[in-house]
Amino acid sequence: MFSAISRVFKTPDLRRKILFTLAMLAIYRLGTTVPAPFVDYPAVQSCVAGVGLDGSVNLLNMLNLFSGGALLQLSIFALGIMPYITASIIVQLLRVVIPRFETLHKEGQSGQATLTQYTRYLTIALAVLQSTTLLTMARTGALFGNIGGECANVLNLVPELTGFDTTTNVVRMILIITAFTAGTAVIMWFGELITERGIGNGMSLLIFTSICASFPQAMWSLVSGAGGGLTLGIISVIAFGVLVAVVFVEQSQRRIPVQYAKRMVGRRTYGGQSTYIPIKVNQAGVIPVIFASSLLMIPALIANFNQPAAGQAPAEWVVWIQNNLVTGDSLFYMAIYFLLTIGFAYFYVYIAFNPDEVAENMRQQGGFVPGIRAGQPTANYLAYVLNRITFPGSIYLGIIALLPLIALATVGANQNFPFGGASILILVGVGLETVKQIDAQLQQRNYEGLLR
Repeated sequence: MFSAISRVFKTPDLRRKILFTLAMLAIYRLGTTVPAPFVDYPAVQSCVAGVGLDGSVNLLNMLNLFSGGALLQLSIFALGIMPYITASIIVQLLRVVIPRFETLHKEGQSGQATLTQYTRYLTIALAVLQSTTLLTMARTGALFGNIGGECANVLNLVPELTGFDTTTNVVRMILIITAFTAGTAVIMWFGELITERGIGNGMSLLIFTSICASFPQAMWSLVSGAGGGLTLGIISVIAFGVLVAVVFVEQSQRRIPVQYAKRMVGRRTYGGQSTYIPIKVNQAGVIPVIFASSLLMIPALIANFNQPAAGQAPAEWVVWIQNNLVTGDSLFYMAIYFLLTIGFAYFYVYIAFNPDEVAENMRQQGGFVPGIRAGQPTANYLAYVLNRITFPGSIYLGIIALLPLIALATVGANQNFPFGGASILILVGVGLETVKQIDAQLQQRNYEGLLR
């Protein structure tokens, strides 16, 4: 292993790519600590220190996790890469309902470039919307909730200028929104630079870095909590087992054999080779977990914006939502989260892998599955296999998604618990993909890779 790592840094081109990637990731992490303009940074830090005392903060934990803690600190990179992820998912889903997007997808590199440009525009639009929402939540108190202490008067997080007209304060708000949006644009640029000039997928590596940055705080919260080092030791052993299981499942796939018929073009013979279609057990990746979490945020947000005036009791439906759909430690929340993850797994798999489209492409290229007729019978067979392989994959996703909630209910860990949910899936997926790319680069130059 050490000799393989030494070969990585002895290869000039590969060493240059890795160092460039590390430099961009370091700049990104530095930007997460720079506060946005006009934000009372000491007050924000006091509020961040009290996070976890109130369950209402938990609805923002996934967004805060993906931003590397920058969201709750109101830094210039507060939105992180989430607007780009959301825009990418929306553009991918629009292929189903807008024929123009599907046509662009089939046009090859030129069509993909157009879709990428649409994704960028949509990212900026979503960044403006999310920046406005974030600023509103910071000024109204919905960002941190009533966690007491210096954060009781949360309106001072973004203080207004006294003695100035309304226009001046509005301009200040516009500047803050512009700073948040510009931060998202810079992060998107960083990701594209890493993809083009570095190693691995830039956007995925930025999320990977953000999640890794939350590990020290998460581990410290376990040590300082009930049980101390004993709890940390037990969770570390369980986490190792979960990690091994996730790696095993993420690497598992069903290979459907495909045979291509021979055909003569002039004096040359084409085709005749055998290959396979790999269908992963977890074909949908982390997207179903993000979908389910996002959908469960909606009732909590509605409840937060329907709080009663001082001295009045909240409505019964608001109390029910706060007890069952906010903190995540209730059985009802866990059951809904589990079922939504399974449902979205099936939904997204059939968008990412269309059996009819794959069967048609095989037919046009003279390919067939041995024992299955080309055309619609092949599409039906692929759909049958996809249904059977997606069922255990969706159950696996649901269990992984529930791990942080189980940790919250049993040992009182924060929902940013790093050994489950979207975090562990992203860490394993991005880590394996990056190592494979480095291994491929090594094999091109040394005939011996990083992996054995």
